[in-house]
Amino acid sequence: MKKLLIFCMLLATVVAGCSQNHFNVPTENFADRVRALGVAPIFVDANSDIRHPRKEELVALVAEMNRKYEQQFVRKIKATGNFFTIALLDGDAQDIFGKLFARREKRDDAKIQYNKYFWKNDELRDYLRKNNLDAVMLLVVSGLTKTDKVTSVAQFSSLNSDYNYLIMTAQIIDANGTILWEYPNFRQHFQNYDPLINLEYPDFNEAEANHTTSTVVKFKTIDGIRRTLEQKRKDLLLRETQESEVFSTQFDKMISLLGYDHDLGNKNPVPVVETARPLQPVDQPVKTPEMKPAAPAPKAPAVEVPAVTRVPMLEKPAVPTDEIVPAKGSTL
Repeated sequence: MKKLLIFCMLLATVVAGCSQNHFNVPTENFADRVRALGVAPIFVDANSDIRHPRKEELVALVAEMNRKYEQQFVRKIKATGNFFTIALLDGDAQDIFGKLFARREKRDDAKIQYNKYFWKNDELRDYLRKNNLDAVMLLVVSGLTKTDKVTSVAQFSSLNSDYNYLIMTAQIIDANGTILWEYPNFRQHFQNYDPLINLEYPDFNEAEANHTTSTVVKFKTIDGIRRTLEQKRKDLLLRETQESEVFSTQFDKMISLLGYDHDLGNKNPVPVVETARPLQPVDQPVKTPEMKPAAPAPKAPAVEVPAVTRVPMLEKPAVPTDEIVPAKGSTL
């Protein structure tokens, strides 16, 4: 019984978390303020904590992958139907990033480590005005090093160490510099923030081959990172799609936190009165089976009339003389 009670409490918490508002402002306020949303080209913060020895090649590769899959993200946002206008903006991603970027902070909020970005207000306002936008969505891929536990493919070995990751963050900001929405999102009960890709791995095979417990952490090759970023997502029939599994995981998580019902107040069902349907007359002739002349006529079968076709009794008797008038002093 105790386990069942705990399960019910967890389930209720999950349901509450799924139904809450993930925006930094009320959804009705967001819907009024953001009708035209622009998505800037996905940025790569080359000056963030990216420790790969072939950093320039890695940054160029990620920028290439961003251009390849960012339109996929915009299509997913359009599919929500929550914006009047949404478009992927033109321009060079790194040039736009250099003009808008003010500073970054490495954060550790609710045990989630990520890079939070701050932007130049005047440049941001001009950028929105130039593109006739109510708000803009800025996505950044950056480097981050954190302590983590990585397990081998066979699940036999694991290693706690510092690993270098690429992560993706996002914000929706209006012309006043107000952050209306952000990812990772901290307005949910259960925090789940996965990195874009781990740039390092522990070489358990080398440690096993050398009969040592000291496991070396190595950087993945550029070709290996490319193959990981280009790995296609499979559908229910295990067929490859055109979507990247790595990017789609990030995009789908963001989309799940962008959904809201701005017409909820107009969607309450209006009670329907059943009597609005036309009544059928009750004096329709009932067809009886054809009978032989010599046989006695059978009784007509009883016809069950549906409740919605019943006609109420007449308010007055058909014959006035049949009306019963209570006598004086009667208790009727």
